[in-house]
Amino acid sequence: MDEIALKALLENVANGKITIEDALNKLKILPFEDMGFAKVDHHRSLRNGFPEVIFCQGKTITQIKDIFKKLIDNSSRNIIATRASKEIYAEVSSVAPDALYYDEARIVAVKRQQSEGNNKIISVVSAGTADIPVAEEAAVTAELMGNKVSRIYDVGVAGIHSGKLYDSNVIIVVAGMEGALASVVGGLVDKPVIAVPTSVGYGSNFGGLSALLTMLNSCASGVGVVNIDNGFGAGYLAAMINRL
Repeated sequence: MDEIALKALLENVANGKITIEDALNKLKILPFEDMGFAKVDHHRSLRNGFPEVIFCQGKTITQIKDIFKKLIDNSSRNIIATRASKEIYAEVSSVAPDALYYDEARIVAVKRQQSEGNNKIISVVSAGTADIPVAEEAAVTAELMGNKVSRIYDVGVAGIHSGKLYDSNVIIVVAGMEGALASVVGGLVDKPVIAVPTSVGYGSNFGGLSALLTMLNSCASGVGVVNIDNGFGAGYLAAMINRL
């Protein structure tokens, strides 16, 4: 339960819309609700500014649907589930008919809030077309957290002088193969760069390890690195930087 939902609960008690006993039953699940297979953190938005995000990979569809419903019932903010398939979206839609599915990003979301009015732009740059799914995960995450996002895709090396880069407050660079693009962008701008290595590449790419090591060893200052294919982590971090 976030601060908005808590205020609404207290107002409903004051207005006689719900009983004190009903309110106490809702408060019993704070700060988390033990579902047996998962402990749902209802205080995450109070501590971090955004509700707990569901990582779908490795969970059953029933578990995901049940967690989603708990979050919907106890939060007035946007709800996000990452690494979600269309099958998961179909099941979630049965408890959340207004849920949206972002196909390339593999994200299911329920939008309850529009942009928070933050005019600072997050640019998401992909080295190649094959990197777009990870880039979209970053972009959609940042948007659902209330940010304006500029997409600059398949830039290779020839397109990195885009004027959009210089209007950005934070830049996310998504690249596979040898992952050099993050260093190049880091040498062009005076903004923080979040590098996302992807598993795109030939055999010696080692599932993204070569791009990860290149980014970790970047000679450009101001470049930070998240894990391989972690577009969500990059989008979330960029959103946190924008809130400062």
